Amino acid sequence: MNNDSRTLYERNIQDRSTLHYFLGLIVRWKQNLKYRKAVKVARRNGATIGEGVIIPFSLAKRANKNLIIGNHVSIQTDKLDLRSPLIIGNNVIIGAGTEIITTSHNIDSPDWEHKNYGIVIEDYVWLPINILILPSCRKIGCGAVVSSGSVVIKNIEPMSVVGGNPAKEFKKRKCVHSSLVVESLLGGDYNEYKKTRKNADLIK
Repeated sequence: MNNDSRTLYERNIQDRSTLHYFLGLIVRWKQNLKYRKAVKVARRNGATIGEGVIIPFSLAKRANKNLIIGNHVSIQTDKLDLRSPLIIGNNVIIGAGTEIITTSHNIDSPDWEHKNYGIVIEDYVWLPINILILPSCRKIGCGAVVSSGSVVIKNIEPMSVVGGNPAKEFKKRKCVHSSLVVESLLGGDYNEYKKTRKNADLIK
């Protein structure tokens, strides 16, 4: 019987040799500098960014006040339309090549003016690679998962797993990734890495 109540992340770091730990720390320190710079630029451009957020520098450079991101979020794409509000919750994962369009045009108008919609992506959502989210989708519910390559044209209910073109629900998710340190997916977990190791030392 295993009485180890630690998460997989905690075991992976706390059971490392001292050498292995410090090698990991060096790699994460370098990544941390890069990610901190991107977040700093995005905030300077008017975006609201929480703690433990990973965003590409190409997205940070064109960020504006319409971009609002919670805590512990990993974004690998810069294909986010920021002409309308894009609100991203906590512990969200957005993969490479995924595109989110928040704005369209009024096709029934002779002036063809913009129609601003915006979208809310709630906590613990996972959007893997090469997904297209159209402005007819205004909300992706907490814990939802969208299969890679899908086209999303309408709102997604919480804990739904959807896929296809157009994306349709085919099952419900059983739990969210509550034990995952999201920023660790791209090596951006410098602070959590140190804190997790320190906690083990204190217990000893």
